[in-house]
Amino acid sequence: MSLVVIGSVAFDGIETPFGKVDRIIGGSGTYISFSASYFTKNVKLVGVVGDDFPKESIKALEERGVNTEGLQIKQGEKSFFWQGKYHLDLNSRDTLVTELNVLADFDPIIPESYQDCEYLILGNLTPQIQKTVIERLKKRPKLIVMDTMNFWMEIALDDLKAVLKMVDVLSVNDEEARQLSGEHSLVKAAKKILEMGPKFLIIKKGEHGALLFHKNEVFFAPALPLEEVFDPTGAGDTFAGGFIGHIAKTGDISFENMKRALIYGSAMASFCVGKFGPEALYTLTDAQVQERVQEFIDLVQFEIELV
Repeated sequence: MSLVVIGSVAFDGIETPFGKVDRIIGGSGTYISFSASYFTKNVKLVGVVGDDFPKESIKALEERGVNTEGLQIKQGEKSFFWQGKYHLDLNSRDTLVTELNVLADFDPIIPESYQDCEYLILGNLTPQIQKTVIERLKKRPKLIVMDTMNFWMEIALDDLKAVLKMVDVLSVNDEEARQLSGEHSLVKAAKKILEMGPKFLIIKKGEHGALLFHKNEVFFAPALPLEEVFDPTGAGDTFAGGFIGHIAKTGDISFENMKRALIYGSAMASFCVGKFGPEALYTLTDAQVQERVQEFIDLVQFEIELV
């Protein structure tokens, strides 16, 4: 089942209360691809980097089975760079530096070998780029998942709403859901957002889990209580990669299977936060992933007799 991933492939500078790294591999496309590769070996990445991006990092993606034919390398240009500092609770952060560099004029190229796309995930980029990717696919994928952020709601709301009409699943955090809908209640927010176009809505709540909405149905996936959280950067993208990876592996886009996909996504995100950047995703084993999913099952499984 061919899965096409579009997103940033970049450098991050990260500071948390537990440490600091000045320059590490990051970007939504990177995290999504690594995470999804644990479920399907037919991941195809679309993105752009400068010639400063290390070849060994591209090789690391390829060693996980990720096809990088759609990753443009711009000679003489620099890769996207983001630097941020997290507060003590790790739920909020300050952006210190954003250098668009090659992303400033990114024109996504879809190789012919990617045209068999059955599943498409649009990582956080401008709504116009996301729309362009959908339009450049000759056949509509079986499922299109989209991520976005409050920045685009502030400066490109009309473009964002146009893309929402073209996708099946939208993934946002609780703050973004409230901003997009104008509603504080997440249930009311979900109803309004679903009216904008997507059939399914994922609302991520960080350490408090995630909600999945479809019509009048709601499912909640918890976050695993962890002793140590070093870096939440990329956790949402890693979650998305696990989610779409499971969907692509099973070929099942039903609400029931999306519930399972939410758990797999949460499991992958729980690995990501344990180290800086995507480092924790390099060497996971299938056994570790399954053990972590079992922890989620044990966390919520109970028996009760209704009287």
